[in-house]
Amino acid sequence: QVQLVESGGGLVQAGGSLRLSCAASGSIFSSLTMGWYRQAPGKQRELVAHIFRDGSTNYANSVKGRFTISRDNPKSTVYLQMNSLKLEDTAVYYCMGAGTEFHSWGQGTQVTVSS
Repeated sequence: QVQLVESGGGLVQAGGSLRLSCAASGSIFSSLTMGWYRQAPGKQRELVAHIFRDGSTNYANSVKGRFTISRDNPKSTVYLQMNSLKLEDTAVYYCMGAGTEFHSWGQGTQVTVSS
């Protein structure tokens, strides 16, 4: 298992940028698939991006070309760089770490995009 703590959320104007961080502990970070998910009020939690053990990535269509997921294995940290933010990006963003037989979740960090 792994403990995950997100940071970097906040209030930003539409068109602006934020970088979220997720610090991991309690496991071998480099062996995990990592991801970012988000949940807006009244909606289901949805995938934003995954980054796999070999560094390959996948993104939700709604964020392709705007968001970039990356990982720094020596720092046991995964990042989500968010550019060209839109009002519909407003949500609580959650970090996820997965091994072969478990998933762990962070507590979430609020991202609010204003007009």
